[in-house]
Amino acid sequence: METTEHYFKTNKETWNKKVAVHAKSEMYNLKAFKEGENSLMKYELDALGDVSDKSLLHLQCHFGQDTLSWSRKGAKCTGIDLSDEGIKLARELNEELKLDSKFICCNVYDVNKHVSEQFDIVFTSYGAIGWLPDLKPWAKIIASRLKEGGVFFIAEFHPIVWMFDYLKKPAELSFGYNQKEVIYEEYSGTYADEKNEVISKEYGWNHGLGEIITALTSEGLQIEYLNEYDESPYDVFPDLVKTENGMFTTKDKLYPLIFTLKATKKS
Repeated sequence: METTEHYFKTNKETWNKKVAVHAKSEMYNLKAFKEGENSLMKYELDALGDVSDKSLLHLQCHFGQDTLSWSRKGAKCTGIDLSDEGIKLARELNEELKLDSKFICCNVYDVNKHVSEQFDIVFTSYGAIGWLPDLKPWAKIIASRLKEGGVFFIAEFHPIVWMFDYLKKPAELSFGYNQKEVIYEEYSGTYADEKNEVISKEYGWNHGLGEIITALTSEGLQIEYLNEYDESPYDVFPDLVKTENGMFTTKDKLYPLIFTLKATKKS
């Protein structure tokens, strides 16, 4: 019988392969990033505002572009990711760009084994929580790593979009909104380079908004807002249409593509 350890091991191997592909991709545009382009999107920039001299913990940071973008804006950042190849590249970029971010390779569930300080901000975004089978320990990590009055912010793809099987053409509504069973997918390419021959083997989980909110409030976090948007800053789903503001929407706009949530740790 497959175990959670097997799921994480497989996902780590896949993400280690993805790092090299993504570092060369047009989507991540590493050349422009090195020349000063910010990788953060409007939602998180508007939500967190001026981060000068604030401490920020970035969970599931991939190879650190967003972490380093916050660092460029004056935050004191620590990035966490499961992929050692991702963390290796993040550290190289940090050194090359002469920034002061710290990067730690570990499972998000093991953060408290590696990090003891508390932060003004805990941040995570876009394609992160679907890799986690249980959000209760995730929420506990967030609450434990926030200072009193600290802010948690997530910008994430909406649970509805993960109900579709995108390996089928056209995509089919195949998975439960609150599906407890693990979802396994195997395919060539990645969301940043569909034509690449790298083979992705992935285990993921669907989490509804109710589950997300309950996990966070159960740890004492107070929800400031939950917003849903029928647009995405990334063109990562089939047949999206680019709008005048540079976002991407479905043709019919029948369901939201992303949500943002901001919560505070009260004293």
